[in-house]
Amino acid sequence: MKSYTDYLWFNTAHRREYINITPQVERAVKKSGIREGLVLVSAMHITASVYVNDDESGLINDIDEWLEGLAPSDKDYQHHRTGEVNGDAHLKNLIMHHQVILPITDGRLDLGPWQQVFYGEFDGKRRKRVVIKIIGE
Repeated sequence: MKSYTDYLWFNTAHRREYINITPQVERAVKKSGIREGLVLVSAMHITASVYVNDDESGLINDIDEWLEGLAPSDKDYQHHRTGEVNGDAHLKNLIMHHQVILPITDGRLDLGPWQQVFYGEFDGKRRKRVVIKIIGE
């Protein structure tokens, strides 16, 4: 069994952003040389997420509105008493999760017809990273 690790770095212009990272994950799979296996894509921060869904702008806006409704950014969270002001970003991470595991078949990311991999940023404007860990043969 072989393994391969790569990192993606982000410094978003906005506090909340949704970035399609499928091409970067596909490049890492190709660089790994692994033909059959799994790829883990994981946000290394507790105020960001990695998820799989459709790359359609209306849906992305719907996701953002849905998350904002569930964890509003203007609420006075208990977490803010620590001096932080990103309580909503922590909750959005819990809703969207921080990682996905995807299959690799015949040397390619094996996604459904509309599936894309996204990095969701909920407390941006600072440097953050995602780890890509690939294992297989």
